[in-house]
Amino acid sequence: MKKSLASFEKLLIIKGYSPNTVSAYLNALKLVQRVVKFTDWSTLEDVYLQDLCLALFTRKQMSYNYQKQVIGAVQLFFSLLYDRKVPLSILSVTRKSFKLPVVLSKAEIGNLLRVTHNLKHKAILSTIYAMGLRVGEMINLQIAHLDGERNVVTIYNAKGKKDRQVMFPKSLKLLLRSYYKMYKPDTYLFNGKGNLQYSSSSALKVLIRSAKNAGITKRVTLHTVRHSFATHLLEQGTDVRVIQKLLGHNSIKTTMIYTHVASDQIVKVKSPIDSIEL
Repeated sequence: MKKSLASFEKLLIIKGYSPNTVSAYLNALKLVQRVVKFTDWSTLEDVYLQDLCLALFTRKQMSYNYQKQVIGAVQLFFSLLYDRKVPLSILSVTRKSFKLPVVLSKAEIGNLLRVTHNLKHKAILSTIYAMGLRVGEMINLQIAHLDGERNVVTIYNAKGKKDRQVMFPKSLKLLLRSYYKMYKPDTYLFNGKGNLQYSSSSALKVLIRSAKNAGITKRVTLHTVRHSFATHLLEQGTDVRVIQKLLGHNSIKTTMIYTHVASDQIVKVKSPIDSIEL
């Protein structure tokens, strides 16, 4: 199975899948592998695979999105390695629950950035917030992708293999100039140890440490910063279709979730308790 996974990984890379997608699919298959008793997956029948996935979803209490990811990984694995179509799409995944994203206020974002004293760490968090990037997009961002003359940044090969452009705000540009003078990155805007790409785990550690120092008690992830960017744009009157384009969402429905957490309209509603003398 190790050889099969290695072959699968090579094929994904050749086909241009992002490093994050490759890693996610491999992790999903390794999870299934721990349950499968066979070493030769090519002999597994469709019915067995369907029962296996269903049992796995139930036992692990997987989220709706992760169930879809496992199904997609298994289907793609058999398609690329064995030219075989596995009808796992007939599986009924658990109904998607409606959960509002965690969002930080502008004041919390400000505190978060102010207590981040390391210039590289501050630049990383500021870049994610200023442009609403996914963590993988931040990691893959290259110096050549920044156009200071036109004040735009091009995000290449994002989710869905799509390119898009986002704004390059003046305040971020000034911060990145200071960062560049101090750290002198080569190809990628943010380098890790050994001049390699910065890792998502390192960026998350930076965020958690800064959130703690800022006194933020909400459970935050790097995607929380992206959620905050979108919500703040909506609250300041930006058209939801513009936000959709900036975030790189395929469907406007995905972007519309931010209308449920934008507080500008909610706080304007007068509660009936205000007309009662307590």
